[in-house]
Amino acid sequence: MNNLGEMMKQAQQLQARLAELQERLAEVDVEGSSAAGMVRVTLNGRAEARKVKIDPSLVDRDEVEVLEDLLTAAYNDAKAKVEAQLAEKMAELTGGLKLPPGMMPPF
Repeated sequence: MNNLGEMMKQAQQLQARLAELQERLAEVDVEGSSAAGMVRVTLNGRAEARKVKIDPSLVDRDEVEVLEDLLTAAYNDAKAKVEAQLAEKMAELTGGLKLPPGMMPPF
């Protein structure tokens, strides 16, 4: 019975640390870019877009599709960086313990 109680205590501690991690991630900004930095997207640690910057030289009515593709690429670059940082922080938090799918923040 002691083992079960200890496991529950550890699970509660992990849950509290995960909640703290989520709060810290909301404050982290990661920038992704495309076209040699001419299009930049900033996401927070929850992969929510914070800011989009576009070099004025890219704004051309005939090039809207290109600009849309560049925005998509910049967003995906920033999101990949957020996910890499999240994986690193989770590994630190769990001591390398692999969590099942769906257990990674943001939940």
